[in-house]
Amino acid sequence: MRRARSSAVLAMLLAGAIGVIASTQTWIDVTLDDGAQQTLAVPGAEALPVLTPLSLAALALGAALSIVGPVLRYVFGALGVLIAAFVGFGTVQILFSTPVSATAATVTDATGISGTDAVASLVSGLSLTPWAAVTLIAQVVLFAASLFTLVTARRWASGASRKYRTAEEARTATGRPHDAIDSWDDLSRGDDPTA
Repeated sequence: MRRARSSAVLAMLLAGAIGVIASTQTWIDVTLDDGAQQTLAVPGAEALPVLTPLSLAALALGAALSIVGPVLRYVFGALGVLIAAFVGFGTVQILFSTPVSATAATVTDATGISGTDAVASLVSGLSLTPWAAVTLIAQVVLFAASLFTLVTARRWASGASRKYRTAEEARTATGRPHDAIDSWDDLSRGDDPTA
């Protein structure tokens, strides 16, 4: 089941990284009806303000998932499902309805005009770039990886490798008593076997 853990971790990290990258890219090109037909680029972080923090959270979940125990695997899997659903829902709204509210912050910064109705009256055209669709695909990957984690977490090997075991855990794992060689190994690590 080591591959199951690796697959889930990599998928979460990939989805989180794509979300962070997408937040810096242009999602919507807005054409203003201001006489000059000015075009403004709306980045993902402004079109969907929760994209950056939740993508960073997905990255953190993926990194932490590689070392946590069984209980936290389920917690992190559930959090991943929630993040994917929340960001995915917002992305779907932008993809299929392209609300003017997603462009309001950029238009207000450029023109100084605020308010949904006032901004809507300035906008003469909206065109989407592929980044919203890429983000939606990343959220589907995150959702699948999180569900996979919830289904398979019980069968994953324990979080710590041999390298991070204590001397007592290592002796228990080998199933043999502590001998003279183990005492020398303890001394090499700086442990006093006589203490």
